[in-house]
Amino acid sequence: RAMKVMGLSSLHLVTPKIFPHADATARASGADDVLQHAVVHESLESALQGCPLVLGTSARLRSLSMPMIDARRAARQALQESAEHEVAVLFGRERYGLTNEEMQRCHYLVNIPANPEYSSLNLAQAVQIIGYEMRVAAQGFSDISVAPLDWEPVDDTQMERFFEHLEQTLLDIRFLNPKQPKRLMMRLRRLFNRARPDQNEINILRGILKASQEASGGNGKSG
Repeated sequence: RAMKVMGLSSLHLVTPKIFPHADATARASGADDVLQHAVVHESLESALQGCPLVLGTSARLRSLSMPMIDARRAARQALQESAEHEVAVLFGRERYGLTNEEMQRCHYLVNIPANPEYSSLNLAQAVQIIGYEMRVAAQGFSDISVAPLDWEPVDDTQMERFFEHLEQTLLDIRFLNPKQPKRLMMRLRRLFNRARPDQNEINILRGILKASQEASGGNGKSG
């Protein structure tokens, strides 16, 4: 319902507990066509396939800082890039939002400025606010300007293959602690997600990784 009010229709659901469900249709209150056309995915990787820009929504602070933008700038960025490629806005669960691992798939976290003493928003409210900002941006009423990209970033699927290759290479050359590889990988994810490399850059990076594996006696295999 929050989506349809703001003119949004592309809904993707990741492993919903029960779907379709009569309660969901009843609560949609006239927006059941959005539910009927919703795409259900078995994994987040599947849902984000083909998306070079992923915006995550989260109200909770994490120990690992990530690039943050406010909802208005996020809407402007999404609108601008949607003319060139798919853009995803990722919302978490009603009870506890996105996990740290899920947020690592995002290029930016979107902040909705609210009362710091009581900043809790339910899922529908968050969707409504983001949807409103996107509608404002689409109608040309936003005063936020975003520099256009002069390159085409690779999508989420290719970035995940790169990260898998990077982690395996760092293990092969004994740079990563095999017992605790994730902490450093989270920081490296943040670095490369901020850079948003294009296809040629990813090819160069993966070529370097493969050569490093071969030089170290590793198998040189990549995903």
